[in-house]
Amino acid sequence: MELIRGLHNLRDKHRGCVATIGNFDGVHKGHRKVLAQVRAKASELGLPAVAITFEPQPREFFTPDQAPPRLTRFDEKVRLLEKQGMDRVLCLPFNARLRQMSAEQFIDALLLQGLAVEHFVVGDDFRFGCDRAGDYAMLCQAGEKHGFTVANTETHILDGDRVSSTRIRHLLGENQLDQAEQMLGRRYSITGRVMHGQKLGRQLGVPTANVRMHRFASPLRGVYAVTVSLPGETPMHGVANIGMRPTVQGTQPVLESHIFDFDGDLYGRLLTVQFDAFIRDERKFDGIEELKKQIYNDIEQARAFFGAQ
Repeated sequence: MELIRGLHNLRDKHRGCVATIGNFDGVHKGHRKVLAQVRAKASELGLPAVAITFEPQPREFFTPDQAPPRLTRFDEKVRLLEKQGMDRVLCLPFNARLRQMSAEQFIDALLLQGLAVEHFVVGDDFRFGCDRAGDYAMLCQAGEKHGFTVANTETHILDGDRVSSTRIRHLLGENQLDQAEQMLGRRYSITGRVMHGQKLGRQLGVPTANVRMHRFASPLRGVYAVTVSLPGETPMHGVANIGMRPTVQGTQPVLESHIFDFDGDLYGRLLTVQFDAFIRDERKFDGIEELKKQIYNDIEQARAFFGAQ
């Protein structure tokens, strides 16, 4: 799969495709339904399947302090889109220039001049362009004029609930991991590179693999029984804390995972942490010894959870 960053990197070889557009946060079952529609039409026409997305997401640009937590980091989202059969992902930088682009300019620059879209799949509530002036009806009119077709998508309903990133964030925030899994189509996980930390866990006898969240804010917070995976290796069980580490005056969110009965070097490796069961909320302890005692209790609870599987 090819990742294209920005309109300026589109070339003649990228012209002619079936495309869709969205944040695709989480690449959940609703997204997969849309992507399957794109993939099927692309196969019918013998064209590449393209997913268009944004970085940052629009709400992160307009109201960064109020933007919701992401379900997936950008690189995770790209990997998930590839798994859904997309041939290309076009990432548009959401900035002042894109925000000021009129709906007509958006259609011309992206769909006509940039991608030469032959079929475009969107939700019938999709809005685009400056002040969200463009809508599904405008796309259909442009399609009739310029020779591309437009199709809308139906809302995906599961057990009476609309499948959406917002709904999944709420479920994860309430630690309803099983219900979130039903909408995601997989257990919720976070993937990232293992970074050097303070080595406090090693000093306490419970070494941890630390994944810094950077700009990514997780919908989860607390301590969890987890399954940890490295590419091409057998998954391992463990316990993880995701949060600010208030006992040691943490200043940025970190995902710390202690893998049971493991003593290898993970620095720089790509780690996937799957959240299997909620153990407790993150809280500040009076000192390191109290924290250490609680960590060992967490480990016992996590081992008991996996032992009961």
